[in-house]
Amino acid sequence: MSLDLSQFIPTFLEESFEGLELMESSLLNLEHGDDETINSIFRAAHSIKGGAGTFGFGHVTDFTHLVETLLDEMRDGRREINNEEVEVLLASVDCIRLMIEAIQNDDDYDPSSIEETSERLSFLLANGEDTDGSGNNVAADEPMLLGKIWQITFIPEHHLVQTGNDPLLLFNALEDLGELIVLAKTEQLPSITEIDVEELYIHWQLTLMSDNASEADIREVFEWVEDECELDINLLSDDTPAPPSSVDEQPVNKAPNTITDDSETIEELPSHLNEADVALEQAASKALAEQEIAAENNAPAQSSSSQPTQATKPAAKTPAPKTQAKGKGDTGSIRVGVDKVDSLINLVGELVITQSMLSELGNDFDLSKVEKLTAGLEQLLQNTKELQESVMRIRMLPISFAFNRFPRLIHDLAKKTGKDIELIINGENTELDKTVMEQIGDPLVHLVRNAVDHGIEPAEKRLAAGKSAQGTIWLDAYHQGGSIVIEIKDDGGGINREAVFNKALEKGLIDVNASLTDQQVFDLIFEPGFSTAQAVSDISGRGVGMDVVKKNIQALGGRIQVDSVPGEGSTFKVYLPLTLAILDGQLVKVGDEVFVVPLITIVESLQAKADLINRVSGDMVLYRLREDNVPVIPIFELFNLPAEHQTVDNALMVVVEADGQKVGLMVDDLLAQQQVVIKSLKDNYQDVAGISGATILGDGSVAMILDIPGIISMAQKIAAEKQAERIANYSKALEGAVN
Repeated sequence: MSLDLSQFIPTFLEESFEGLELMESSLLNLEHGDDETINSIFRAAHSIKGGAGTFGFGHVTDFTHLVETLLDEMRDGRREINNEEVEVLLASVDCIRLMIEAIQNDDDYDPSSIEETSERLSFLLANGEDTDGSGNNVAADEPMLLGKIWQITFIPEHHLVQTGNDPLLLFNALEDLGELIVLAKTEQLPSITEIDVEELYIHWQLTLMSDNASEADIREVFEWVEDECELDINLLSDDTPAPPSSVDEQPVNKAPNTITDDSETIEELPSHLNEADVALEQAASKALAEQEIAAENNAPAQSSSSQPTQATKPAAKTPAPKTQAKGKGDTGSIRVGVDKVDSLINLVGELVITQSMLSELGNDFDLSKVEKLTAGLEQLLQNTKELQESVMRIRMLPISFAFNRFPRLIHDLAKKTGKDIELIINGENTELDKTVMEQIGDPLVHLVRNAVDHGIEPAEKRLAAGKSAQGTIWLDAYHQGGSIVIEIKDDGGGINREAVFNKALEKGLIDVNASLTDQQVFDLIFEPGFSTAQAVSDISGRGVGMDVVKKNIQALGGRIQVDSVPGEGSTFKVYLPLTLAILDGQLVKVGDEVFVVPLITIVESLQAKADLINRVSGDMVLYRLREDNVPVIPIFELFNLPAEHQTVDNALMVVVEADGQKVGLMVDDLLAQQQVVIKSLKDNYQDVAGISGATILGDGSVAMILDIPGIISMAQKIAAEKQAERIANYSKALEGAVN
């Protein structure tokens, strides 16, 4: 019988990514003497190393061990912190992330960067600056002191866990004393039919390497379980430096509670050390061999009777194993705060109380209880609404999850471009739906890269313009109405309006006589392949990306707006819905059908006046809306439906805006506004042009949700086809007249 550890791999991956983010952000802010930051980085690396060892990802364990060793020297004061080592550690974070992502995706990775960084780490460890904590340099070829090596045999009673004691907590406490290697012994595991889930059948062989831990320190860890276990503690070797005053006088091997054989002396310690190394290597080799056999037999690797949780030989040249990468049923997860769960439980309790009250009314109902029934239904409505909002809050995550990558991005880009750039982040606690969060990351990265490459000027140019040499980029997030707004702002040179206009002319995107507002000119940068960059760099400049940014944001139901002032900088505002699961919509009726218009797209609703209607060439109808001429799109024609109003005169019109273009949707009636739950048409049926999804209304009927950009595109396509048909008919008629 063996425990299926693969079910815990998704949790390990999630925690590893969080640990890497912590390492990265801490390294970027690391200063000399900041012991707490160094310790937090070390703990994150140590957790990743331990978890990787538990699940058999030896390549991650080996590489992280090098990182951990370097960090250990820093936190002990044996190594100064300088920029070179911080850069190597940042590169190491990238390497670990690469390996973790390969495990997550069950894919291979390019080992070249791993090997290169591993060599850099090894070089630093072998030749870098290393002090003894007092500022004295230690010669590179001086033997490294390994401290004491303790071997601990821990055999708990079967009922240990029933007394509330957890062996893992004991091991965590031991790790505070030094580096711990754990071998789990599972020989006493009974068959699955004989297992009592409340009994403990495993015992452990522990090896603790510590600079100064004594046997008393170790026994103190096991103090609460000493009557419920067999505990054997042996000192295998002691490589700690002896006190200067007594080193020549006292036999080192006579320390209390050390080697059991009195005949052993300090001269024999190296043999013990070698024995320990050999034992550890043999155990690791045995476990790895058993894992390979298990993998060949499609059996879980942890079925071996003796399983190491940490490897001992650094080697980062092997690709990630593909076994058990994603775990069973891995569909992603969300970490939810306890307050949100408590709120949900309270609301469910309220719902149960209301349901009981209504059931009680139904048992003996008469007209005298109508008032109570009405009050109960209103309470049920309120409880349902609050429950819905509470459930939706569970999917909400702070946008810091998306913003956390940018300090490193700015660090790397500033180094690459030679620019001095400060990043200021505000509103990182603003919450956004997890799905939106996952999909907005890449567009934001592209906008920030553009701000660094095209927005912020070189230092000499900034100084000549009377600015400080250091440029600034702001990332800000806040709520506005029912949306979230993300701003990417820089204090660079701004967008060159004339250059954008001329480039658009050159590419034939606009007419030479076109009269465009600043906003319309700036929107041209989102055209495919549009770029005014004089030179192409590996950061940006090819004109690919901004159109994709806009499409991705629109796919999320959002929009992007650009403002720019010459010499002062540019601001990109991304408007996003809070969630993709629920939509605030306006219900409209066309014939017998009900449609949902997203509220975020609606400018206003009105009844058309005949004197404001203009008909241009063909069937195009324009409605004069203050300074704009708004094209009118009859929804009934678009979807071939019977309708009450066949002409625009006195018809109801919903003016909507998408892609900077306003259109009027002609409908028969305006119904209520309400939140609707979005159901995917693609998942349940197929994609339909002009429809972004469907929802189920309160009466059980199905209503289609209009895709406003899609409807505008459909109307333009139909108008173009009619225009081409008219031209063809006119040409035929003209040709017939001539003949």
